[in-house]
Amino acid sequence: MSMRRYVDWLREAEDDLATAEDLLRLGRHSKACFFAQQAAEKALKALLIRRAGVFARTHSVMELLRLARAHGIPVPEALREAAERLDRLYVPTRYPNVWPSGAPFEHYSEEDAREAVGHAREVLAFVRAEVEGAAR
Repeated sequence: MSMRRYVDWLREAEDDLATAEDLLRLGRHSKACFFAQQAAEKALKALLIRRAGVFARTHSVMELLRLARAHGIPVPEALREAAERLDRLYVPTRYPNVWPSGAPFEHYSEEDAREAVGHAREVLAFVRAEVEGAAR
């Protein structure tokens, strides 16, 4: 994959974050949570492409942070909690069979969505700083 593609991944991450924020405002909490997870995942993939020249085929935000560290990218320990919380949102926000009963959207609150969006913002801020630092 071309290293220039990191820009596309980062732009898509930004769009996913904007979508999560829009969905939060609309009260679509489970979907806001999912798009927050997607924003963090795609941002970290952009970082790995830009800084390490690798494309990681995982959906785990925690695994992407581990890979970043393994490639010498200094990752703040504070992002660990954000990554763990976001990883919990990838599947159960979308699939009814994960829950004993009820649709996924019935299991997420405004607080859940606000937390997820906040964690995604943290990850994107970290990635932006690292990508801008690599451009110098």
